[in-house]
Amino acid sequence: MENSEMKRFTTVNFLNFALGFLGLQFAWQMRIILSAPVTEGLGASPFIYGLIWLAGPFTGMVVQPLVGVLSDNTKSRFGRRRPYLLGGALITALALWAFPNSAGISDFFGNILHISMPAWGGLLVAAIMIWIIDACINIAQGPYRALVPDVVPQEQHSVANSYISLSIGLGSVIAAATAPVLKYALNYQMSIPAQFIMAALAFSLAMIWTCMTIKEKSSLKTEVQVDEQDKKSFAESLKEFFLLSPEVGKICLMQFFTWIGMMCLMIFFTNFAIHTVFGVPDLTKLSDSVQAGFMDIQTRATNYSSICFAIFNFICFVIAIPIGVLAGKFGNKRIHIISLLSMVVAYLGMALLRTNPLAVASFMALSGIGWASVCALPFAMLSRYIKPGTEGSVMGIFNIFIAGPQVFVCTLVAWIINNSVIQAENGLNYHYEYSFYIGAVCLLLAAFITNIIKEPAKE
Repeated sequence: MENSEMKRFTTVNFLNFALGFLGLQFAWQMRIILSAPVTEGLGASPFIYGLIWLAGPFTGMVVQPLVGVLSDNTKSRFGRRRPYLLGGALITALALWAFPNSAGISDFFGNILHISMPAWGGLLVAAIMIWIIDACINIAQGPYRALVPDVVPQEQHSVANSYISLSIGLGSVIAAATAPVLKYALNYQMSIPAQFIMAALAFSLAMIWTCMTIKEKSSLKTEVQVDEQDKKSFAESLKEFFLLSPEVGKICLMQFFTWIGMMCLMIFFTNFAIHTVFGVPDLTKLSDSVQAGFMDIQTRATNYSSICFAIFNFICFVIAIPIGVLAGKFGNKRIHIISLLSMVVAYLGMALLRTNPLAVASFMALSGIGWASVCALPFAMLSRYIKPGTEGSVMGIFNIFIAGPQVFVCTLVAWIINNSVIQAENGLNYHYEYSFYIGAVCLLLAAFITNIIKEPAKE
């Protein structure tokens, strides 16, 4: 079906379309908020934690582009994208269950094999589960983004991506807020394993719904047959990607610096909340008896981090649709620059007022404006250059410039923090606020690059 023949989406269509991404965001949110407490409890230092986070960028750079090309060329009775959406969701659900139980899984295999597992066995299992989670989320996420140009008319791409941004915000709010709300409202502390099970169910059920209700334009019965000579390798797709337009390179460079800035928050905020805002020392350096004395405050700090992420994503949820409407009126470029600059201010505020929980939460709310724009407008900018039939490969290649910058954060930024030690009264700590200074500089560069992107005049 050509773009000109696509039916315009109604509000109900957009909400239904975005539901699967809401479930996907449950998985990402648990991964972002709770991976630090789980891995630190297994003995991970800030640098080791950063290395474990390398799962995200490496799987994003490899899996999404390859899956994008594969999904463009897939022909099955289930469509082009749906096999990847459903398969990615179900495998992720299993890994989400296993991750917080890594120590027990390590001991289980030790008992079966009748060997004594090393102290780092649980951390190794956790790292493997993180890699599986990230790889399988990427398997689902790339084809999901490719559904926008597949089924939505071109003039509605900005709005469609804004609804995805809305679902990212809403899914993250629900996922992040559930445990602290239950604690404060009912005095029930939801365990970390229970939160991961909640995410597994939400992701798998929401993606099943999407696969059942979204009708792809390609199926065995209706698709326009793709000649074998029209199928392209990844290398050919990569070459064509950069020949789409000179502006595509600028958009990719903008994404590169944007996602260095974004991951400075995503990777380190929970540790920042626990160790900087609440002053909990590095527990891996303390005895078990001393660690036990910090468990209550660490739980409160983890709940505080969840609340901050809920606020951050609630603002994303509230502003997602207005961002799309404003972008349609004033242009993607102008609105995106303003949004990025608001996040620069928020990062600097969190770093400077780092021991004030109320101020940090307020600046997290401000940064949610930038997050809503990051989730929508770069994809809207790129979508006008996508040729029909290449949606999956283009979105997969574009993801390289989201995943690649994370390597910088997982290695160099993690190394900087690991070597920026504070000798406090109750033990060692680290300058986690350095990640926000680095992130602010990178977001400022992203705003400058956005300014030099030539945006086509509105029709």
